[in-house]
Amino acid sequence: MKKSQPTSATQPYQLWGGRFEKAASKALEIFSFSLRFDYRLAHADVIGTMAYARALERAGILSRTEARRAAKALQGLATELATEMATEMGCKGADYFAGAGEEDVHTFILSRLRSQIGPLADKLHTGRSRNEQVALDFRIWIKQAIRVQQAALRSLLDALASAAAAHGSVILPGYTHMRRAQPVLFSHTLLAYFEMFRRDYERLENCYDAADVMPLGSGALAGSGFAVNRKQLARELGFSRISRNSMDAVSDRDFALEFLFTATTCFLHLSRFSEDWILYSSEEFGFLEMADEVSTGSSLMPQKKNPDSLELIRGKTGRVLGSLVSLATTVKGLPLTYNRDLQEDKEPVFGAAEQLQMALVLAAQVVASIKVNPKLMKRAASDGWLCATDLAEYLAHKGVPFHQAHQIVGKLVLDNTNSGTQPSECSLSDLQRHSSEFAEDALDLLTPEAGVARRAVAGATAPARVAEALKEARRWLRGVGRS
Repeated sequence: MKKSQPTSATQPYQLWGGRFEKAASKALEIFSFSLRFDYRLAHADVIGTMAYARALERAGILSRTEARRAAKALQGLATELATEMATEMGCKGADYFAGAGEEDVHTFILSRLRSQIGPLADKLHTGRSRNEQVALDFRIWIKQAIRVQQAALRSLLDALASAAAAHGSVILPGYTHMRRAQPVLFSHTLLAYFEMFRRDYERLENCYDAADVMPLGSGALAGSGFAVNRKQLARELGFSRISRNSMDAVSDRDFALEFLFTATTCFLHLSRFSEDWILYSSEEFGFLEMADEVSTGSSLMPQKKNPDSLELIRGKTGRVLGSLVSLATTVKGLPLTYNRDLQEDKEPVFGAAEQLQMALVLAAQVVASIKVNPKLMKRAASDGWLCATDLAEYLAHKGVPFHQAHQIVGKLVLDNTNSGTQPSECSLSDLQRHSSEFAEDALDLLTPEAGVARRAVAGATAPARVAEALKEARRWLRGVGRS
């Protein structure tokens, strides 16, 4: 299909104007045009129009011949758009729309159809408002975007599970208040991130359900005046149900807010992950080394290897949070039903979706390529009396009230810290100077391996529990991989 030329910017094709004696000012045109960003909805708009044309035929508005002519033109346009916007989410292809004078993507598509099938293109708009049209297109787009995000999340989750399996016996300090707290398995920390991103995946599934409502047939606000079969339209367009109220349908943007909240939450998790690994890969920690492919150098200092991939992920979080605040502010005071303010709903969502997909892909690359330093991790877990809690619990098992046991071990730690004695250097007599309840078996608690092994309740860091958690995680991944 030959690409049609853009409509002249001086005389753009539009869907309204008969009631007006004067054209809109140039300032209003420039301020209100949305094609520069809502072109991303072009394919969804064509898909929706194809289904609506069939509905109009069933309702007796279009003849069979007219419906076939319209379907042929729409299919050709869909093929052309697929070529021009050949990305997973249709976030590229802006050059195809450059120079067009139409105010939005809906008018753009109708103008292209009009150049091929003439007045029949206008007939396709029978009983349909742009209010419902944009709601439909946006929902179709966001459903597709959610599946793209979920695929990227699955890759990150798979990388985390693979890393947990590869480093199952590595021990490092766990932290509270950014101070060494207790020894844990590195695989346990990896699966902690897994749980965060698993929740994000499930939240996206809830977002999909929120968007899976078909508004077409709602008209401008009161419902269609033509007998279109809305349930059949929903089935043809891949929606599980139709909207229950036409006024709500054209003004509802909850599904977009939910997507932005989920994208923001996922970015918060990505940012936390990034912060940990930026620290872990620093010379001060030395636990990890990031691969060259996800690092950069310094323009001045030859020795530098900077974790820019993770810093950028951390930095992008503010942008996506801003998108959520932007849309929430837009909708907070809108009266029923559609208001032009809602033109501002798309850019935050488009931007957040694009940034999230890139961040998830990059994070998966970081995890898959990381180099681990088990010796430094274990050394950090061995120094600094991370076994103190185990010693206090030992005394509690002997009948010492826990708060008293806490005080005894706290004094033991203070004395040994002042003398520079590490747990591996501590003797039974050193322990018994603080409590006669300590026996020979207490010495077994002074290693990080013992501390990890003792934490054997469900969900804890003991090797058997972590192995169970990893098995469950992989079983869940296989399940979502089939969905």
